[in-house]
Order: sequence, then C-alpha cells, then structure tokens
Amino acid sequence: MTVKPHSNLIAGLALAVVATLSWALNFIAPYVTGAYTIYDLMIVRFLIAGTLGLGVVLLYRAQLRLLRRDQVLLAAGLGVIGYLGYSACIAAGIIFGGPVLTPAFIGMVPVLLALLGNATTKTLQWRKLAIPLVFLTVGLLLSNLGAIHQPVASDGSWLMGLLFSIGAVLLWLAFSWLNQRALLTLPPHAAGAWTGLMMAGAGIGTLCLLPAVQTLDLLKLPSLGFGVSVAGDLYLWGFVIALMSSVVGAWAWNAASRRLPMVLSGQLIALESLFATLLGLWFHGRLPTLLEMSGLAAVLVGVIMGVRIILNSRGSTSDPAP
Repeated sequence: MTVKPHSNLIAGLALAVVATLSWALNFIAPYVTGAYTIYDLMIVRFLIAGTLGLGVVLLYRAQLRLLRRDQVLLAAGLGVIGYLGYSACIAAGIIFGGPVLTPAFIGMVPVLLALLGNATTKTLQWRKLAIPLVFLTVGLLLSNLGAIHQPVASDGSWLMGLLFSIGAVLLWLAFSWLNQRALLTLPPHAAGAWTGLMMAGAGIGTLCLLPAVQTLDLLKLPSLGFGVSVAGDLYLWGFVIALMSSVVGAWAWNAASRRLPMVLSGQLIALESLFATLLGLWFHGRLPTLLEMSGLAAVLVGVIMGVRIILNSRGSTSDPAP
C-alpha cells in the first residue's frame, strides 16, 4: 500500500536530477558563443525552442482541447517568465557582473523556495527543516565565497549585474510557484501540451524582442553571417541547449513536480547550482578549490538530508494533506 507513494518519490527524485542537469546547461552559454555574442545564442536558442514548442503543441493538440483559455495563456506566460526572462537575466548578470555573482544568487533559490513552499503549504515542522537548510546555505556560501575576490567590469556595470541576478531569482521563484500551483489543476494527461505552450510562449516573446535587440545592435549574426559554414556551431549549441533545457528539463521537472512536495523540489533545485559549477569548472579546465569542494559537499549533504526527512515524513503519514 505504501509502495506506490515511495516509488513515486524515487521516480520524482530521478526526474528532478535530469531536469536540474538539463537546466544547468543555461550556464555554459557564455563559453560556447564563439565569435558571436550571447544575444545571438539566446535568439537562436529560443527561436528553436519556440519552433519545437509549436511542434509539441501540434503533436498533443488533443490535449490542448482539455485546457481552458486562461490555462493556455498562463502556460505561454510562464514560458516568457521561466524560460526567456530567467535565461536572459542569467546571461545579462554574467555579462555585467562576471562569472561568479549570478550563480551565487541563483544558488540561494532552493533555500528561498523551501521557505516559500513550507510557508504556503505546511509540509513539515520548521525545526525539521533547519539542519538541511543550514547545510545548503553554508554550502552555497562556501561555493561562492570567491566572488568577493573576482574581478568584474571596470565601467561600473557591477550594479547592473547585481540587479539582473536579483531579477533572475525573482523570476525563477515566480515561475516555480505559479507552475507548481497550475499543475495541481491541470488535467491529468495534458502535460505535453502544457510544456509545448511554455516553449512556444518563449519563442513568441523572443520574436517580440527581436526588433529591440536589432535596434540596440547587439547581434553579430547580420555582420558575421547566417550560413551554416560560419554559424554552424552557434546553431548546434542553440539546438542542444534548447532541447535539453526547454524540452527535456521542462518535461522532467513537470513530471517530478507531480510526485514531490514543493518543499522537497525546492531543495533539489540546489543540484542545478552544483551541476552548473561542475560544468563551469570543466570549461575552465581546472579542479575545484578546497572551499568549492567543501561547499559542493555541504550542498549534497543538505539535499540528501532533506530527501531522507521527506521520505520518513511520508512513511509516517497515512493521509497526506490535500
């Protein structure tokens, strides 16, 4: 009788790992632009994501008929907030504030989501969450302590990096909270159309922003060329990041959200920061420092402790709250 909830939790944990690893690819964007700019990659990525999203919507058009008009608009809006807006803030934060500032702020998201989740839907007593939250907070602080000594732009743009980093945190909190609540009232077999609508919304938002980006002369595609011979790597990376972060990541997270309470999914988002750090170190071709290793270990301990606490709580509760 308790096998099904337990197996659902295990499946939810695995899906959350897939989602966070896929989303961590957002942080490699500055390393793979080549001769082009981050704006070129963002435009290419979200136009590809929007095209894939339209294909997904057509594939699941039967599911689309199950959704109300307000749900369709909400899904598209969530795509603008959680895909386009969040990724744009990450990119701008890294450009203006350097490679450490934005990941440091994003690293605080799991703690903030855990607090938000337990405040809106009391899953556990606060004292039971204290120790894993302490481990997560200390781990994230240790991992990003080097930000104090990192050089940033000398033209006074650090404040812009700070503002974009805060914007990324706020957008992700809003997306996660709204998406989690929307999934509670979503028809059981409409997840495919929901994901497609979010991707399509991000693509439509990109098309709306394209004239402004061109006016500000932020793109190098017009001058360097659109041909596959010169922009092939840009298209390839745009496709890979769009597919993994927008398709695989969104599907896996929506599936995980159905199986996990928000307070646990909030802690598991810490894995995105972990994977992003490891990918960044790999692109930099170096091993983590002692502080970084200690921080990553503390994050993992906090996540594992949170998982154990939730599993034990589920096992001792026969009637979960509606």
